[in-house]
Amino acid sequence: MKRRTLLQAGSTVLTLGLGELARGATIVTVRVWPAPEYSRVTIESDGALVAKALFVPSPPRLAVDIEGITLNPALKELVAKVRADDPNIAGIRVGQFAPSVVRLVVDLKLPIRPQVFTLAPVAAYQHRLVLDLYPEKEADPLEALIAQRLQDSAQVSAPAPHASAPHHADGDPLGDLIARQAQKPAAATAASAPQNATQSIAAYAPSTGATGLNAIRTAGKTESPPPAATDRLIIIALDAGHGGEDPGAIGPGGTREKDVVLRLAHLLRERINATSVNGNAMRAYLTRDADFFVPLQVRVQKARRVQADLFVSLHADAFFTPDPQGASVFALSQGGASSSAARWMAAKENKADLIGGLNVQSKDATVQRALLDMSTTAQINDSLKLGSTLLGEIGRVGKLHKARVEQAAFAVLKAPDIPSVLVEAAFISNPREEAKLNSEEFLTQLADALMRGIERYFSKNPPLARNRIRS
Repeated sequence: MKRRTLLQAGSTVLTLGLGELARGATIVTVRVWPAPEYSRVTIESDGALVAKALFVPSPPRLAVDIEGITLNPALKELVAKVRADDPNIAGIRVGQFAPSVVRLVVDLKLPIRPQVFTLAPVAAYQHRLVLDLYPEKEADPLEALIAQRLQDSAQVSAPAPHASAPHHADGDPLGDLIARQAQKPAAATAASAPQNATQSIAAYAPSTGATGLNAIRTAGKTESPPPAATDRLIIIALDAGHGGEDPGAIGPGGTREKDVVLRLAHLLRERINATSVNGNAMRAYLTRDADFFVPLQVRVQKARRVQADLFVSLHADAFFTPDPQGASVFALSQGGASSSAARWMAAKENKADLIGGLNVQSKDATVQRALLDMSTTAQINDSLKLGSTLLGEIGRVGKLHKARVEQAAFAVLKAPDIPSVLVEAAFISNPREEAKLNSEEFLTQLADALMRGIERYFSKNPPLARNRIRS
């Protein structure tokens, strides 16, 4: 009785499901997807579930009553599936709360904003009940990137003995700033410290590197300004496709696209973080750094939030037959697709939200989609330049499926102010190319090729300081 009273106190109950109770429904499997941005709990069943969810703030926990079922071994597995390093979930308790009601209590490590919703059967999935647990306080990814750069600069630019005016070897003003700060007394440093890393040096506020995009920001001018170097952090958003509930394409040998492209993203990140352009440090930002689901429009929003200079989405192609092979690069199209194959590919990739499990009733998702549905001719033109450069380098290490950049309405390429391309590294549905995608040697060669392409792009399109469109 006390437990019932406690869970009913001071919170709003969310009722899910408008149909009849799923009497006799059986839990098939459960999954837990931990990530710094949010943790997801998925309960899959052979019939639609009806649930009531209640968040209790102190101590933080989420209670979910699933109606019309009885506790079974699959549901009990939730307890053991919570990892100790889950940043949001401390543990899960399950029990038969009433004859036809199972209660889950998710103990949390911090206050969260829960989203609890159901998904209809799609692809290989049956009915799903989803618990998305978002921390109330979101981390600032741009601040984290700049803080990382500050730390690296401090290590490289440690002042030499008796040096009165330390100077960073690569001309990086951040390194000089850190070195000078290190010489100040602790009290003076604390008094003059900015409130956050983003404020620490305005010169490192990134912008997109596209000359065409700079043109449309310049007081009605239609021509690009002349190339000029700026001292700032250059950020490349790497988008490892699929993830979490969405495995992407699966090769004949069982290779999952989501795993391959994440490994490729990690290899490319290493190269980007070790590279400078005209003395300007580069940093890679991954839209997902582990195995979890990210909705398509959120991937774009993430890139815009860190003010990325480029957006590169990484995928592995698939077809109904094992014959097609080779890499492709795609850019956005405002009109029709450049080919029927490109149109088919975009439609396939745009279904990722259905498979991954998007809360379509979320107001945030609707607003984000509307904000991003405003692609520009300048963005597409610069994306085509980037895509062509990448395609040329990829062709040096492997076969190309198409010799030119294809275009179609890919949802993930709709950042209006960031040159954006989608790279299909190879056909995972082709047994020979599946083997290549599992080869560290091939992935390394591909990462090197992509890095060369990015450097070549910036050599012709230097990153310029400019004002940004902010959502």
